[in-house]
Amino acid sequence: MAFAPRPLYDWKLRTRSLALGHRTLVMGILNVTPDSFSDGGHFFTPENAPERALERAMTMIEDGANLIDLGGESTRPGATPVSPEEEQSRVLPVLSAILSERPSTIVSIDTFHASTAWLAIEAGAEIVNDVSGHQWDAAMSSACAELACGAVLMHTRGKPSEWRSLPPLEDSKVVPLVLTGLEASIAKAEAAGVDRSRIVIDPGFGFGKRLDENYPLLADLSALHRLHLPIIVGVSRKSFLTQVRQSGPVEGGHSPSAHPGIARLHATTAANVTAILSGAHILRVHDVRPAVEAAVVADGVLGSR
Repeated sequence: MAFAPRPLYDWKLRTRSLALGHRTLVMGILNVTPDSFSDGGHFFTPENAPERALERAMTMIEDGANLIDLGGESTRPGATPVSPEEEQSRVLPVLSAILSERPSTIVSIDTFHASTAWLAIEAGAEIVNDVSGHQWDAAMSSACAELACGAVLMHTRGKPSEWRSLPPLEDSKVVPLVLTGLEASIAKAEAAGVDRSRIVIDPGFGFGKRLDENYPLLADLSALHRLHLPIIVGVSRKSFLTQVRQSGPVEGGHSPSAHPGIARLHATTAANVTAILSGAHILRVHDVRPAVEAAVVADGVLGSR
């Protein structure tokens, strides 16, 4: 089976650049929230902030993470919104602790609030990762332009409060919908002055796509290359991995009550490898070491051409 060569890019961040495409980079997820779908409350409580989050960040770096994605608001289905001020109270002390411990760390701030983006970038973050693709805060595009930071634009269909009631998507509609949405986000960002060399796109697995609606997107991920931008993929521990189209529910030999980090690890690895072979440049993951090891093999396959 032949795989197309992965496009090469030079991603410009706030103070440096990252070469993308020569090998897969891994972004470690650090959620300092009480209610994220997989790790809510694990790395942040008022009693342990920011020490436990810092410890987790250092572990991910030691395991091979190239970037840390720091988020302070859950976007799981039905999540309760928090104010920008509450979000900032969670992420800014952790960001400061990470950069004090290891100043060279590349930190991405996972937020759709422009005010949080401003404070985090000014505090040393290099990237703004907006799950709404600059659609939920009208000031986000201009903020990223003025901050001259890296910008991840994700495709999201609707808002978390709406996801359970969205009408189903036909297989043939999924990729065109994602392409159209990303094109709109890119146009909005560029119109505000965000340089194209600072943009990375994310198809938004699970964000308004129900269970098996994610499989057409994973199968045709390479279609996103027509946008001529680097691709980041976040399938880590997603619920669609427990429902394989032709096989039904998958428990992988684990108890149904097993933590998603255990029950979905192997499925996540399979999806990550699929994404790399389809041209993903960055993996956004909870479990860094398995992703790094899988990426080495997948990159070897791509490099053997």
